[in-house]
Amino acid sequence: MYYNLFSNKKPKWSKVQVKDEKKEKIIETATKIFSRFGMKKSTMDEIAHRIRIGKSTLYHYFESKEEIFNEVVKKEAETFKLYLKEELRQAQTPEDKFRVYAKTRMKYLMELVNYYSTLTDAYLDMYTFAERVRKDFAEFEISTISGIFREGIEKKVFEIENIDLTAKIVTVAFKGFEYMLMTKEWDPEFEDQLDMLIDMFYKGIKRKV
Repeated sequence: MYYNLFSNKKPKWSKVQVKDEKKEKIIETATKIFSRFGMKKSTMDEIAHRIRIGKSTLYHYFESKEEIFNEVVKKEAETFKLYLKEELRQAQTPEDKFRVYAKTRMKYLMELVNYYSTLTDAYLDMYTFAERVRKDFAEFEISTISGIFREGIEKKVFEIENIDLTAKIVTVAFKGFEYMLMTKEWDPEFEDQLDMLIDMFYKGIKRKV
């Protein structure tokens, strides 16, 4: 059964909690501001104004907007990973898990504007922490896909000589779809194209009987 890319299911944001309520409010508000205006155009004044607190209180929690942005990205990243893991847990077969991962990853990564922005070259050039974010995501993705492939091999449905290399190739293909989404208007055939890509991978790694 194909996973519906246009499903109305949303990530369970409540799974990632911040203990300090005021700090949580700052992060929550900053998330919306950064998503709308971008990190460069957002200011500490705007964040403080939206929350209706003094700048001195804001600086008590964070030294700069860069530090707030870092916290926003970290929270989005953890939420994203938790949601992916939950979706994979509900999938029954290695084939389903790979399809679910591909579609869930594509849809919600693009929705997490702040997190996704750190994976682009512009943020990588400006902020050193963006490199850590990118590296962490790459490691998570390759590890997750490799795990799906290993399960498929154990269950004798996949036949793959180099698991990690194959997983890296898959992530490169995903990047190509990200680029399509960023540079073009939404294509109604996008989901069909993604299914075709997944089917091509299946044919290449499916165990020959």
